[in-house]
Parts: sequence; structure tokens; C-alpha cells
Amino acid sequence: MEIIEKQTFDAERALYGGRDLALKNCRFDGPADGESALKESRNIQVEGCFFNLRYPFWHDEGLTIADSEMTELCRAALWYSSDVVIVDTKLHGIKALRECSGIKMRGCDIISPEFGWSVRGIEMRDCTAQGEYFMMRSDHLDFKDVRLNGKYSFQYIQDSVFDSCQFDTKDAFWHAKNVTIKNSVVKGEYLAWYCENVTFEKCRIIGTQPLCYCSNLKLVDCEMIDTDLCFEKSDVEATIVTPVMSVKNPLSGHIYLPGVEKIISDDQDARGEIIIRKHCCCA
Repeated sequence: MEIIEKQTFDAERALYGGRDLALKNCRFDGPADGESALKESRNIQVEGCFFNLRYPFWHDEGLTIADSEMTELCRAALWYSSDVVIVDTKLHGIKALRECSGIKMRGCDIISPEFGWSVRGIEMRDCTAQGEYFMMRSDHLDFKDVRLNGKYSFQYIQDSVFDSCQFDTKDAFWHAKNVTIKNSVVKGEYLAWYCENVTFEKCRIIGTQPLCYCSNLKLVDCEMIDTDLCFEKSDVEATIVTPVMSVKNPLSGHIYLPGVEKIISDDQDARGEIIIRKHCCCA
């Protein structure tokens, strides 16, 4: 493997089509303002590098990025790439990681609107993220210890698992399908409307009007805090361990909970059962 160390690149396609390269403490920045530095490259290792130019990693295979920084000006940093590992790296440009597959991320800091669209297969561990429309239309997400602040996150995702995460994001999980969220805190308005085959297990759910128009929704021993107008038109099986402000017209299924301030039942087609259990800590 060729080692390139402590060099600065600013030309258009500076290392286009590179093969078997190890880049250490290099900078992609400068007056030439060139794009696509490592486009169409294979077997690339990046360590301690600084990226301040656009589109550096498009159509790459076998890419490892560690201890590096992609600035706000490094927009659309990774597109159409596969077999990628990103560790302890800042991704601060808009539209990073789109149409990629086989991604592993650990210890990263993400500030990126429209991050992760149409990704297939991503494992994320101990990362922080900010942005709008995070991971839209992606599938096979495996997240653990991820902290997210944003809006409109995880819309249209499929076949995914989230464990021990903290999400503060409105309109999350809309139209999600075949998803499990466990041991997590999910805060935000209008959670998971129109989702299908979604399970929340031992989660804390916070915010107004969650979980409406859902199909085959399950909650297992979850807390619900400041939640009103829950479960409207949803097919739901739920055990909730905290009182709920209000439940509105669940379509079908059973909701077990220790108390509810208000039950709204003004739709004759909504036949879900609300069952009060004073000691509702059971499955």
C-alpha cells in the first residue's frame, strides 16, 4: 500500500481512481477548490485528514476513515460507496452518506441535514447526530448508543433495530416498516404515524400525539410522558407502565395502562380496548 503523508490537495479529482492508498495527516483544501478528490477509488485508508472540498468519496469501495474531519464545505461527502468504516470522525457537511451500503460507524459526530438517504446496511455505535430528514428511505439500520437531535428522522425506513438510543426529533419513524426500538428515549411530536410492524420495547416516549394510523403496532412495558391523543386509528397491542394524558379512538387491539386522564371515543369504527390496571408493570 502506498503511503501519502502530510500533503495538501486542492486540484479537481486529485487522487481520482486511486488504489491501495494510505493517506495520513493530509489536507484537501486550497484555492483551486477542486471536487471529487478520491472518486472511483478502491482500498483506501484515511487517517487524521482534513476535508474542506466537495464530493471526496463517490463510488468508492473498501474505504476506512479514522480521526478525520469533514467541514461544512465538504458537502455530499460519501455517495454510492460500499464497504466503508468511519471511526472517530466529524461529518459536518450537508447530504453525507447517500445511496451507500455496508457502512460501519463508531464514535462519530454528525452535523448534516439530509444525512444517510437510501442507505442499505449501516451499523452505528456511540455516535451523535444533528440534522433534518436523517436516514430517510434507508433499510437494515443497526444503531446502539446513538444520540440524535433533529426533525423528520427515520422516515420510510425498513428492517431496522435501535437499542439504548436517545432521539429528540419530531415526526420520527413515519411510514417505518419492520422496526424495533428498545431501551431508548424517544422525544418529539407526532411519533411514528403510518408505521407498520413497529415495536417499542422498554422505551420512554415523550411528546404529543404519538403513534397514530399505525398497523400492527406493539409497545412492551413502555413509559409515556406528556403524551396526549395517543393511538388514533391505530391497530395496537400495548402495555404501558405510566399514566397517559389521553387516548383517542384506537382502531383495534388492546391498550393496558395504569391510568388515563381522558378517553376520547367518538368514532364508531374505532374498537380498540383500553384496559386500566392499577399495577400495570406486566407484559
